Amino acid sequence: MKKILFVGVIVVLASGGYYAWVTYNDNGLPAGIASGNGRIEATEIDISTKTAGRLREIAVLEGDIIKTGQVLARMDIDQLAAQKRQAEAELRRAEIGVDTANSVVAQREAEHVAAEAVIAQRKAQLDAAERRLARSEQLMRSNTVSQQVLDDDRSSEQGAKATLAAAEASLAAAKAAIGSAKASVVDAEAAIDAAKAIIDSIDADIADSTLKAPRDGRIQYRVAQPGEVLASGGRVLNLVDLGDVYMTFFLPTAQAGRVIIGTQVRLVLDAAPQYVIPASVSFVADVAQFTPKTVETEEEREKLMFRVRARIEPELLQKYIQQVKTGLPGMAYVRLDPNAAWPDNLEKNLVE
Repeated sequence: MKKILFVGVIVVLASGGYYAWVTYNDNGLPAGIASGNGRIEATEIDISTKTAGRLREIAVLEGDIIKTGQVLARMDIDQLAAQKRQAEAELRRAEIGVDTANSVVAQREAEHVAAEAVIAQRKAQLDAAERRLARSEQLMRSNTVSQQVLDDDRSSEQGAKATLAAAEASLAAAKAAIGSAKASVVDAEAAIDAAKAIIDSIDADIADSTLKAPRDGRIQYRVAQPGEVLASGGRVLNLVDLGDVYMTFFLPTAQAGRVIIGTQVRLVLDAAPQYVIPASVSFVADVAQFTPKTVETEEEREKLMFRVRARIEPELLQKYIQQVKTGLPGMAYVRLDPNAAWPDNLEKNLVE
């Protein structure tokens, strides 16, 4: 009888052990819940100079919470201001050049009109000379005029033709001069556009010399100090984007393979274990981050670890922005099975 009772106890214990093994994993978590060690991280942004120059001032301190568009630092712009004054002088010179070129065009057009008038006059003179020559030739047949008069009229007719040809050449030259003058106007106008483009470029550099926050965040640390001369792209400040905070942790192959983007996650930080922070999976690595020496066997493949990122909602971060800190270690708990219930310790004290 005692032997039967002992066997019954063993069966009950085995059944209970099996149930516990099915219900809870090695970490004492219910089936369908996985966990991994991680650290709070955030997107970091380097505030850098666009052009080389001397750092005039830094308007923020390390740890300051800043807003998008807030002035963070200013570069010295004395050299840029001098370049702008020079470009503005070149612009005024180009504008005067356009006025001068337009005046030349007007002068050449007036010369063209005068040349046309001269041609009309020379044509009238030629017509008169041809008429006189015709009369003289007719009178010469009847010996009414002398040979000298006929020769003089022929000379006058030929001179009138030559004078007309010269006037026509002057007209062609006047037309060419107008084209050249108009080309000078185009060149002067192009010089204005070039000068304006240089001014716009300098204005852009001057605007970029005031370094502003590209988004909300916290100043993590200074890289440079006022008075330092920085190269183009020189780092001035390091900014942490508090709107993009997440915990990176690792899961083995079997668990990582079940994680879906958007899966619910609970974060518990070592510094504040009494609070549970809700998050969701935003990234799962497609390759293992570290592996054993060999992966020929199934047992070894199970040791492959994949990087997972759990992102905290920006709305929640905004509510507790003063308390958000990066670098804090903690634990991430992932619900692999959508139907799995969160343990009481991960359901209570949920930050909202």
